[in-house]
Amino acid sequence: MRWDGLAAGDATTAAPALFGTDAVTRTFDTPEFRGITFHEIRARTIVNRVPGASRMPFEWTINPYRGCTHACVYCFARKTHSYLDLDTGTGFDSQIVVKVNAPELLRRELASRRWQGEHIAMGTNVDCYQRAEGRYRLMPGILAALRDYANPFSILTKGTLILRDLELLRQAAAVTEVGVSVSVGFLDGGLWRTVEPGTPSPERRLEVCRVLTDNDIPCGVLMAPVIPFLSDSPEKLRATVRAIAAAGATSVTPLALHLRPGAREWFMAWLAQHHPYLVRRYETMYGGGAYAPKWYQRRITRQVHEYATEFGIGPSRPGDARRIPQPPDPDPDPVLPPPTQLTLL
Repeated sequence: MRWDGLAAGDATTAAPALFGTDAVTRTFDTPEFRGITFHEIRARTIVNRVPGASRMPFEWTINPYRGCTHACVYCFARKTHSYLDLDTGTGFDSQIVVKVNAPELLRRELASRRWQGEHIAMGTNVDCYQRAEGRYRLMPGILAALRDYANPFSILTKGTLILRDLELLRQAAAVTEVGVSVSVGFLDGGLWRTVEPGTPSPERRLEVCRVLTDNDIPCGVLMAPVIPFLSDSPEKLRATVRAIAAAGATSVTPLALHLRPGAREWFMAWLAQHHPYLVRRYETMYGGGAYAPKWYQRRITRQVHEYATEFGIGPSRPGDARRIPQPPDPDPDPVLPPPTQLTLL
């Protein structure tokens, strides 16, 4: 994609009740961004603590963006857009909040005497390498700050743009612990085009894994989501694990689809449009809550681990726990303040 020379279209101050008087809303008249609005804000903090009740295997996160043009219909972070008084459906896909001062803010927070150099996870809410990153280029500054302070970190992404920052990742890995994982739940091209319409193809994501590994940045794969009745047949699971192994992944961790409020409604509307015969089965399977039944999760995990053994890779090791999120807990953005205080983010 071409990011140079983009001309701003409308540029207006956002509604104070939503973002604060210093926020700027922009649109760009280019095919890459058609229909997308960016809300540029200056955050007050960028390193966020995960609530103690969370089951996430990390305590701190960085989320330079809110909303995501990947437009994955199942994305658990959709609910967070409602905290901004924004729509959790098309609004989540097209109204992107950009914390434009993230790199400088991170340097200040890492330099604080109160900061103890804990591991920081990125890409756990929305993808930090979504298309917006091609224009705003927040990640190079973030990675440089983490490198300069030798602060351990991990990245989970569906974006190929991470390869732009390969040299920064190599430099950081020379001085601290760096973990990278790509998310690839299935290979089915038809399913990908409808359920993850804004993402690079699964094959391109696996190529990212291959390039990173070839450049001494070990890369695991979060095999997520495994979508019941659409990508969970033994044949499809085996083919996906085989491709993951061929890409040189250091580990594979399966995760069955989960449907939290916000994502659930959007996904079920998609299901009714594309696979109406499955609606009743999903209502039964997810009638007890956001997660698939334990027996189903155990079955998927067992099958994927068997195929991983067959093709010479293993499940994530205990030491990888901070790199690949295990089944996410309902804390889509753990430190989000009320909408009237969004300038405090």
